[in-house]
Amino acid sequence: MCRHLAYLGPAVPLGRLLTDPVHGLLRQSWAPRMQRYGTVNADGFGVGWYAPGDPVPGRYRRAAPVWGDLSFVDLARVVRSEAVLAAVRDATLPGADGEAAAAPFADGTWLFSHNGAVRGWPESAVPLASDLPPAELLRLAARTDSAFVWALVLRRLRAGEDPGTALAEPVRELAAAAPGSRLNLLLTDGRTVAATAWGDSLWYLSDPQAGRTVVASEPYDDDPRWAEVPDRTLLTASRTSVLLTPLKEPAP
Repeated sequence: MCRHLAYLGPAVPLGRLLTDPVHGLLRQSWAPRMQRYGTVNADGFGVGWYAPGDPVPGRYRRAAPVWGDLSFVDLARVVRSEAVLAAVRDATLPGADGEAAAAPFADGTWLFSHNGAVRGWPESAVPLASDLPPAELLRLAARTDSAFVWALVLRRLRAGEDPGTALAEPVRELAAAAPGSRLNLLLTDGRTVAATAWGDSLWYLSDPQAGRTVVASEPYDDDPRWAEVPDRTLLTASRTSVLLTPLKEPAP
């Protein structure tokens, strides 16, 4: 269910990360190597990036498969950024809200993506929905589990919680309410990255000397420096460091 990637480092063309690599997100949209659930990520895609001097990212999203968007290939060739979050989508349920359902979701400086599925959606999420003010439910970007997960994370970010906690706590709450959910979350503000490995693959490539960190559902090339993140783990990273913290299972 979906593939995603976040990058922090020296400015590079988007294509260097997404379309040029032999196993980049473009190819992962039809031939992922490590996807455990689903086979084709053809229900939309998106990329968000940060321009110099502007903390609010721009986004390009579409409901169609990325391989059919020739404009995106051209865009990725010329747009450069020091911070990127991108995703290709395999929908939990078909037909929900088109482009609005494609990651990355955004608010202010934040970009967010969810790789996975909330088991039993939407009924299983009802207990957590009661924790959100009605206005926030009405403002959901789409009628999808990913948009709902983003609302839970965003509520905590707005309350001042650090990015790691803002991801880890909703994961535990959702895992308790809907056991068996797959909750690989990815979040950036252009300066740091936070991610969870919960039910699906997650990898990172760290190059402190170059000031470069990549976090992705799966490696886009065969660089031996890629390292797999253990399941039930929170990853927090900057351009020069990566920290892995085990996540506790929710109480029965």
